[in-house]
Amino acid sequence: MEKTYDVVVVGGGAAGLAGALALARARRSVLVVDAGEPRNAPADRVHNYLGRENTPPAELVADGRAEVTRYGGEIRTGRVETAARDGDGFRLTLDGGTELRARRLLVTTGLVDELPELPGLVQRWGRDVLHCPYCHGWEVRDRRIGVLVTGPTAMAVHQVNLWRQWSPQVMLLTHEAPTLEPPDAEQLAARAIPVVPGPVAGLEIADDQLTGVRLASGEVVALDALVVAPRFTARAGLLESLGVKPVDVEMGGHVVGSQIPADPSGLAVPGVWVAGNVADVRAQVISAAASGLMAGAQINIDLVAEETRNAVESYRHQVRTMFEQEGWEERYQARPAIWSGRPNPQLVAEAAGLAPGRALDVGSGEGADAIWLAERGWQVTGVDISTTALGRAAAHAEAAGAEVAGRIEWRHADLREQPPAEGRYDLVSAQFMHLPGETRREVFGRLAAAVAPGGTLLIVGHHPSDLRTSAHRMHFPDMMYTAEEVASGLDPTAWTVLAAETRPRPVVDQEGREITISDAVLVARRR
Repeated sequence: MEKTYDVVVVGGGAAGLAGALALARARRSVLVVDAGEPRNAPADRVHNYLGRENTPPAELVADGRAEVTRYGGEIRTGRVETAARDGDGFRLTLDGGTELRARRLLVTTGLVDELPELPGLVQRWGRDVLHCPYCHGWEVRDRRIGVLVTGPTAMAVHQVNLWRQWSPQVMLLTHEAPTLEPPDAEQLAARAIPVVPGPVAGLEIADDQLTGVRLASGEVVALDALVVAPRFTARAGLLESLGVKPVDVEMGGHVVGSQIPADPSGLAVPGVWVAGNVADVRAQVISAAASGLMAGAQINIDLVAEETRNAVESYRHQVRTMFEQEGWEERYQARPAIWSGRPNPQLVAEAAGLAPGRALDVGSGEGADAIWLAERGWQVTGVDISTTALGRAAAHAEAAGAEVAGRIEWRHADLREQPPAEGRYDLVSAQFMHLPGETRREVFGRLAAAVAPGGTLLIVGHHPSDLRTSAHRMHFPDMMYTAEEVASGLDPTAWTVLAAETRPRPVVDQEGREITISDAVLVARRR
């Protein structure tokens, strides 16, 4: 079955695994697809990797894979044959025909070392045919090293001077290059670096070791290592299908290869990051891993930003729609019962001692509060925006008996547009009626106006501190309120505030743990 990952990493070397590790530890779903063709496979050891110096390349990869999978990342051997944009993500086809989707891509396909055509060169690459003194210089220190000119002479002179740091037995093989310029010849003479003219025809091998090079003239130059500068070509075929093209890389004015252009975080084009040698031909293993880590972190940041934008859009949609009739009907119709069927505890606490009269139950829901009041002799108007809720409430009232049902009038209304009659009720109760700030203040003002002289206004809500608990609360901070905030909206010349407080009460959360939540409770009497 097609699966969608947060990130698919194409290439499982140091860069790809480091990026995948960062993403897996960030709790992202991540898949690494790797063809198993690492550039450094011919090398015996990885060097200059702090803490892992002298580690075999295959061991480093195996350890990296184990770390990625330990945090939930997936590794798959294979190739990504095609990649195409698909909506806000990418659709990938793997060899074998498997299709999957990725929200983001991290491409770490590396590069290909294109060597000059010289018999025997490819077979010795990474062993005693070398190119990087920092990668292999220590291993051939004080040995006989030949630097083959395969490009501009100035580049070769720079290279041979560099290798001179590791051995006094370094020579320059001019191969097919023209005669050295006098300043270059002077440099080499000053550092006692011999110059060997003439084309090199092949390598001399004995007992599976390089012993020298054979010139076209037939002369054999004894060597223990041969340095060759390859052309570094980015493996960019997959990226080109996404509109990402490699650019030439120059050193000393000479094109030495190609790489994928990207910003410092590795972003090549929206949704696609690159890391390692595909984006930096100079990168060694440790810097490739570092770039993978950076790219992985930036991908996570980009995903978080997208998720935040989506959350804000969803939040705004909920605020616009959740208190409309359609939203309430949808909630009630989704389940046979939403509420417990018991009256709200703060209503019981405050109304039990009141003389029965006319009561308005605001947001009467499935009728528990209205029925409780009616059972105690109140004439109740239960008002709700949902016809489904009112139907259930009426059925519950009938089940409680004809006398109880006869004391309740069920009214379908949106109090924002159809406010209750002013001065009509001896008790107005609004239990956990949460609306956006300004709308709430307007509705609460209308509820206060509906209270008759000498009557009681009871408003109870979830205290804002509940959002910091494991209680199941919809996270709408602007819709939460304190009792003191509600009390501040009452005219002190017309009202006596009997209570404006936070009342804790124990409940059991969805995980079965006992916790304490708080109700914001306003009790006020109209003068």
